[in-house]
Amino acid sequence: MNHREPVARRMFELTEPISLVNFFSPEPNDAMAALGFANYWDGYFAGRSAPLGRVPAEVVHAAFYNFADGEVARHVPKVWDTTTPEAAHAARERGCVEALRRILAGAVETPELARAADLLATASTGAPTEGRVMYAALRALPVPEEPVARLWHAANMLREHRGDGHIAALVTERIGGIEAHVLSALDLGIHPAESFGRIHHLPAAYLAEVMAGLRDRDLLDAAGRFTDAGRATKGRIEERTDALAEAPYEALETAELAELISLLEPVAARLGAVGSNSEEVG
Repeated sequence: MNHREPVARRMFELTEPISLVNFFSPEPNDAMAALGFANYWDGYFAGRSAPLGRVPAEVVHAAFYNFADGEVARHVPKVWDTTTPEAAHAARERGCVEALRRILAGAVETPELARAADLLATASTGAPTEGRVMYAALRALPVPEEPVARLWHAANMLREHRGDGHIAALVTERIGGIEAHVLSALDLGIHPAESFGRIHHLPAAYLAEVMAGLRDRDLLDAAGRFTDAGRATKGRIEERTDALAEAPYEALETAELAELISLLEPVAARLGAVGSNSEEVG
């Protein structure tokens, strides 16, 4: 059903902390290391791309969108010499569930968490898959029965659904993957944008070329900050991303959505408090 007020931004704030345990908690990294991965990025590409199966690096690069040329190919398909996509996804899920159980402690055994997991699963499986590559890949997997795993899986599906829409918004504005990191960095108040953690490792000459291209389009000024046009472009991207992320929540009645928000607020608050204090965030 259509809700009176847009809800995607609020739901992103509540579900993103659930997904982010994959990045700020040790358990997911440990689970991937147990498969034989010696570094974080092998585990990252194996775990996240696993639902796509054994596809070429070019496909993962297209689906993930925001990595520089050649970065994906350093890991895919090499990671499948170490494990299978099925084992990689299972390990990622297992590690994230262990992290959630540790952080949320006694809350994981409550009826409230089970209810939140059920409602979130309804939303996460309720949107069309057309044009949503990562979301469709996850939709093809069975939804776990165990409540904590169910909660994580649903949040992960919603994250990739939103990500697919975000890519569509970026493509519409002709913003490439590395350019998107520049705009995000500036939006976060990071200057120079080239120091942003997701891109600072890239060759200086390449980053200079990216920045020059954004200046040529009048999206950045000479100092590498937003112009009015650049800020407006970033605003349109975020607005369109939110609009494209609404569909899953139309599977819930208004009362169910309000209940889900109420149930997720303490979960997100606890996870956010732990994540914001973690040196591994980012």
